[in-house]
Amino acid sequence: MRRLDKGFVVWFTGLPSSGKSTVANGVAEKLRSMGYRVEVLDGDWVRKTINPDAGFTREQRRIHLLRVAWIARLLARNGVVVLCSFVSPYRDVRAEIKKIIEEENIPFVEVYVKCSLKECIRRDVKGLYKKALRGEIKHMTGIDDPYEPPEKPEVTVDTEHDSVEVNVFKVLNKLKELKLVK
Repeated sequence: MRRLDKGFVVWFTGLPSSGKSTVANGVAEKLRSMGYRVEVLDGDWVRKTINPDAGFTREQRRIHLLRVAWIARLLARNGVVVLCSFVSPYRDVRAEIKKIIEEENIPFVEVYVKCSLKECIRRDVKGLYKKALRGEIKHMTGIDDPYEPPEKPEVTVDTEHDSVEVNVFKVLNKLKELKLVK
């Protein structure tokens, strides 16, 4: 097991059903095989376990994501590579998250998981877009709430056109380029 004095945080952001968790889990698998201690914090899992009372209004999402940022910071401070997979639709909230992480000199890498709304709706594994389009769900990102793509992410992966393997490679390559992993 490779021991890092300080870990780092990789934050995967994109529309629901864009493939954030799939890419994050692929990166986690590769990093673990390289001997790194890795935790994946996934939006669905965190909402189900740690933060089940989290709502979907802009302010509720903000509070939810800032809680996740503090958890990620604590883990990274203790040498863990933390991969966070959250829609995190607002640029200003992602900037707050980055500030929380970097206040402790922990590297923060933003990964934009790019995929068209049309393709995300086609994938819709949980049926959320269908419900939102019928008006059964409010505050659905991409339908009645906006998604603000990152302006300068460290990495952009295109899950609509590239394979999971290609996208995992892109993220790992950037982590090597940043000298966060060997």
